Amino acid sequence: YKGERNRTSNATQGEESAEVPSGEAPISEASGILEVMQDGFGFIRCENYLPGENDVYVAPNIIRRFNLKTGDILRGVTKGKSQNEKFAALTHLEGVNGYSPEVAASRGNFENMTPIFPNKKLTLESPGASIAMRIMDLICPIGKGQRGMIVSPPKAGKTTLLKEVAQSIRRNYPDIHLIVLLIDERPEEVTDIKEFIEGPNAEVIYSTFDELPEHHKRVSEMVIERARRLVEHKQDVMILLDSITRLARAYNQVIPPSGRTLSGGLDPAALHMPKRFFGAARNMREGGSLTILATALIETGSKMDDVVYEEFKGTGNMELILDRKLQEKRIFPAINIQKSSTRREDLLLSREELDVVNRMRRSFNSMKADEMVDQVINLFSRTRTNADFVRLFEKQML
Repeated sequence: YKGERNRTSNATQGEESAEVPSGEAPISEASGILEVMQDGFGFIRCENYLPGENDVYVAPNIIRRFNLKTGDILRGVTKGKSQNEKFAALTHLEGVNGYSPEVAASRGNFENMTPIFPNKKLTLESPGASIAMRIMDLICPIGKGQRGMIVSPPKAGKTTLLKEVAQSIRRNYPDIHLIVLLIDERPEEVTDIKEFIEGPNAEVIYSTFDELPEHHKRVSEMVIERARRLVEHKQDVMILLDSITRLARAYNQVIPPSGRTLSGGLDPAALHMPKRFFGAARNMREGGSLTILATALIETGSKMDDVVYEEFKGTGNMELILDRKLQEKRIFPAINIQKSSTRREDLLLSREELDVVNRMRRSFNSMKADEMVDQVINLFSRTRTNADFVRLFEKQML
């Protein structure tokens, strides 16, 4: 590996290309996500984070020298593969996650960073945004590093809600790296979301329902490693996962049986990796954050889905509950305001907002869920912004 020379100069590239024997293919540019194998070597994956024909081999000495890990985005020069070689090989590393290789080599480890409560609010409200985003901003606010769960029965609007959250984040926080992970999803939904969210600093990674469970597992592990590498560079990352229930189902099919079974046929060992995925969400004292919003399915008729939800219930620090009864009455957004909340919301809301939310919950507490949502939607629709809503509510309660 020619690592001693300056990696960014054109002269260097010229020297390296001159050293490629004439019988081999010419050098070319390569970029993609790195997957490090157990034996120490790795591959740059080019398509949807998965193995393919155009993968590039990365030698163990390059990985050791620059402290490269699974999930790093590499950019460099490759030597074209010869007739006897299956993959092209990386000969010249130019960048790691948008930084120079030397900067990447000196970064810290995700596991050694200090997690703290989310204390910087991510405002979803924006001109033209739906009332659902404004309700979320007050009832269950999201902060940088939030570990949130959207609990939903079928056809209650969870995918639409995720799309609106993604759009608000892209509009209000273009510097946040957004990853939408779709597991066991319908192909047409994947296309719809990709077209809806396409743009810089946004990725849609997917594994459709016609793929093997091993495929779901591999994609999800690459995505969480990608997010961890960005946080190590003190960047803010957000993952929208649809859904954690289907991810747990996939792991239940691929892990070796532990000999124990929970109700619904769920092996307890199948929950370890989904919990590791969900538990990676955190706000870092040293800088950077990983925010995860994951959907969880309930009322599907499957006992396993209910068990998965119960197992994850206490692990998040924000819950948004969608209600089937509201959806059947055509009330959108079908948010159950009484049951939805965020832990330590006092760190995210102003004193006035917190006071209004507490008074609103107390005053509407005796109502049925549909009546309460009707009242709240009516109040929100009479105002343009949440600041106006807070002032209006304070006047009405005086």
